Amino acid sequence: MKLTPLYLIALIVTGCVTAGLPTTTPDDDVAMATDPMDVTTDAPKPSWAPDIDPQMWAVVDQLEAFGNVPYPELTGFQARMEKTPTNAVMALLMKTGIPPTEPAVTVGHRKIPVGPPQGLLVRTYTPVGASGPMPVVVYFHGGGWVIADLDTYEAGAVALATKTGAVVVSVGYRQAPEDRYPAAHDDAFAAYRWATENAATMGGDPRRVALAGESAGGNLAVATAVRARDEGVQTPSAVVSVYPIADGDVQSPSYDRYADALPLNRGGMEWFFDNYAPDWRARSYEYVDLLDADLSGLPPTTVVNAQIDPLEAEGGDLADALAAAGVDVERRMYRGVTHEFFGMDAVLEQAAEAQDFAAERLRDAFGM
Repeated sequence: MKLTPLYLIALIVTGCVTAGLPTTTPDDDVAMATDPMDVTTDAPKPSWAPDIDPQMWAVVDQLEAFGNVPYPELTGFQARMEKTPTNAVMALLMKTGIPPTEPAVTVGHRKIPVGPPQGLLVRTYTPVGASGPMPVVVYFHGGGWVIADLDTYEAGAVALATKTGAVVVSVGYRQAPEDRYPAAHDDAFAAYRWATENAATMGGDPRRVALAGESAGGNLAVATAVRARDEGVQTPSAVVSVYPIADGDVQSPSYDRYADALPLNRGGMEWFFDNYAPDWRARSYEYVDLLDADLSGLPPTTVVNAQIDPLEAEGGDLADALAAAGVDVERRMYRGVTHEFFGMDAVLEQAAEAQDFAAERLRDAFGM
């Protein structure tokens, strides 16, 4: 696919992508720099994270400058129009003056005949120059099953493609409140099963198909592996679950510690649950509450967490539960960074480190 100039603008430096160019004036506290890794802010660090990484704080400070309305005050449709952490990264990149570069992937789209009656849109990322049957990673974006899209989380998908040599299939699953539980989970499973049956049509190896996702997508990745085992579908080669939602407990130690954090906090998570699984306070949802699931027989699983994140504690609990079930699991928690950091490798060193870790685990599972 030949990238248009507008698309190139949105792909500045290492493939970091936004759904649209920022239209809000960037925060004046952010210092100019010629190297994206040197962009900083002079703004006082937030009370909820006095130990936040300086690179991470530059992104969050820029996000605050957009003046977003808190999600609990919005409908799902309205929340999807808000600026995102990806927009904040883009705003910082624009300060550097570095010319646009094209990521080393070929981007394609296809509509697959699974899920809802109208099918699902998927976006594929194929490493440039790759040859032979390539591994496949089915990737699920985050957003609490309510917000965000393929564009918002494209940087993470691109990174996995370029760092593993795999075809990454990013899934445009249905979202709440228009489509509530289990719509997103049904779509995720249907897309995975389609990928195992159609990998060869993308130059992929049907014997090597893994699952990956961020946040709500991290939940979808693990839940899909559980469902594949239960329904006798091909076992994924591996699972990468980045700061996953693993249960509905909003009173954990990390929820208490980071109740007011950005970009994710307790109020935001409660709003996500209210939209996707409205009875979550009174009942358990099978594929949302992974800590209550039978996790035995799952493939090698990688869990990535951010320290400054309400979901940090449940990521650790999920890793412990996987280990107790006999799963080959490795978890790393990155200090000083927040939820959503994984796709910020253009401006955040720890994001690149986390991507390298996830890619190494995938390559090992693929036998590369």
